[in-house]
Amino acid sequence: MPHPQNLDLSRIRAVTLDLDDTLWPIWPTIERAEAVLLAWMTEHAPATAALFKDTAALRAIRNQMVTLRPDLQHDLSALRRESIRMALTQAGDEPSLAEPAFDLFFTERQRVDLFADAHESLAFLSARYPVAAVSNGNADVHRVGIGQYFRHSLSAQVFGIAKPDARIFHAAAAALQVQPHEVLHVGDDATLDARGAMDAGMQAVWFNPAEHAWPYDTPPHATVSSLSELCRLLGMTSVTPCGL
Repeated sequence: MPHPQNLDLSRIRAVTLDLDDTLWPIWPTIERAEAVLLAWMTEHAPATAALFKDTAALRAIRNQMVTLRPDLQHDLSALRRESIRMALTQAGDEPSLAEPAFDLFFTERQRVDLFADAHESLAFLSARYPVAAVSNGNADVHRVGIGQYFRHSLSAQVFGIAKPDARIFHAAAAALQVQPHEVLHVGDDATLDARGAMDAGMQAVWFNPAEHAWPYDTPPHATVSSLSELCRLLGMTSVTPCGL
């Protein structure tokens, strides 16, 4: 069952949603995209494929880029592209191959496996509230196949500022033409999503299917373990929220 702590349903005029690990599990997607990238390199950049023999090595150089280019921390696409370029350079392959290599990776990164109740839950939410995506990742809701549920989609990559900064939450509220205190934000990350939204003046539902311990003194307004539970929480007057 959902766990409402102090959620005020009457205040909610809009909903914002995180994407990765809230609407789909992210790491199976990234692992598959990295495997596709490595297979492409085997054919088009064999020296790089030989130097970076597995996806763990590709991820390590991507993580290294976070340290080398802190200016790109809000832009996961740029981090990945430049890490590919660095790998190609270190191996002696043509650095310009970073562009088609990243395009391939990015296309595969959009092939996500939504949680089983995602479509029904998004349909339920979008029928009742204007909905916006607020993500630090680089998923495209239209390429993923869920764009019809969203009025707006804000990414740290485009906005230039990442969660938990209040400015990206406030920008989402403005895009939905409501005040921050009228927004309910839903996301899996206790710090970036729930705490960030609360600090921005919003109500927050922590999506916590793994039942992690809440790490802060002030609890979120509610905690749910599934998107269906979120619908039950918001649709208490509905007979069959989320098709259940």
